[in-house]
Amino acid sequence: MRHAVWSYDGVVYEMNVRQLTEEGTFVAAMRHLRHLKSMGVDAIWLMPIYPIGKVERKGSLGSYYSISDYCDVNPEFGTMAEFDAFVAEAHKLEMKVLLDWVANHTARDAKWLKNKPMNWYERDENGVAKVPWDWSDTAKLNYAEKEVWQGQIDAMKFWVTRHSVDGFRCDMAMLVPLEFWQAARQELKSVKKDIFMLAEAEGAEFYNEAFDACYGWELHHTMVDVAQGKSRVWALRDKVYSLLNNYPQTSMHLSFTSNHDENSWSGSEQSRFGKALEAMTALTFVLPKTFPLIYTGQEIGYDHSFAFFDKDAMPKFEPNDATKRYSRLCEMKHTFSALFSADLGGSFIEINNNAPDCLFTFVRENQQGRVVYVANLSPYKIFSDFHTGVYAGEYTDVLTGEKSTLYEHTWGDMEPWSFRLLTQKR
Repeated sequence: MRHAVWSYDGVVYEMNVRQLTEEGTFVAAMRHLRHLKSMGVDAIWLMPIYPIGKVERKGSLGSYYSISDYCDVNPEFGTMAEFDAFVAEAHKLEMKVLLDWVANHTARDAKWLKNKPMNWYERDENGVAKVPWDWSDTAKLNYAEKEVWQGQIDAMKFWVTRHSVDGFRCDMAMLVPLEFWQAARQELKSVKKDIFMLAEAEGAEFYNEAFDACYGWELHHTMVDVAQGKSRVWALRDKVYSLLNNYPQTSMHLSFTSNHDENSWSGSEQSRFGKALEAMTALTFVLPKTFPLIYTGQEIGYDHSFAFFDKDAMPKFEPNDATKRYSRLCEMKHTFSALFSADLGGSFIEINNNAPDCLFTFVRENQQGRVVYVANLSPYKIFSDFHTGVYAGEYTDVLTGEKSTLYEHTWGDMEPWSFRLLTQKR
């Protein structure tokens, strides 16, 4: 399955409109687009922009994922015209816009719950719409009814045809039938050939004519475990080879150190990764078959766990060292086709080292160039010893821009969580 052209070297930014600015509006968020473009962001994934239900509302503003109307915008964020202006500005800057789509459930006071037949929802013995999991502000849709499928697809097409969005990040995609997603993709492609579909799910089956990309959840959690000393590099290496060997050749996997779930429910990336954060962030840009995500606040290294149901705005900021670091990583991703996602990327070749439980040393390369990642992913000072062989030579350090030599025989102490990220053009 071929993917939208932009996605192979794409970098995605997850935008939390409510918390991005003090105003929390499309108009205010639009002012950030040029900055994100200058960093190297290719696509904006907007957390759900739809009206939020009031029944059993959580917090003062409610959950983005309790949707009362699939074909309108949350007045908290502005008007439909202002949303259209946001999309137009993103497109003017040659960035794509992806909407967050919640197919499994609606709010408990959604238009559909009031206006559609009762069999559109799963119901208990009293005829009350069921609550999925502990999401008490939501009602579970009934995918045994094909009319629900078409209702969802028509609503998705509304945003593609009338409001020019470029694709969808699909919430909890594993909770509805795969056949629904296959049908949705087929109809969406009939109106937009390069539609892009990202599943918040993981498994080889989701690539069967349904999604372009899935979450790299297992990879992410392994990275956290390594950072917290619960696992060693062996476990991380196993996950990388699982991506290479157990998924279709054309599969793409979202790689990240944070997103809205991890940030709000598990803590900031700083609290989860500690001193390993920079090495792990770089890793999300260079592993095979992956494409990287930046979540709201990461572009300035904001050490904060956002409230999920209430206003908790990011402070006004100026670009800083974190911004520069992401900009350089994005530039590397765009420049070196060896890092492209899916099957267009270059080879992944490990460099044998003397401490494989702590050191992760590998090369990504193709005929256009080479990227080398050398890291001590442990809390210990490690004496490293490895032979680079044909990979020895003169490189450019991605994060400093300085020239750096990779010797044929490299040895010496590496500090905890230290790493080198080197590139070489051909």
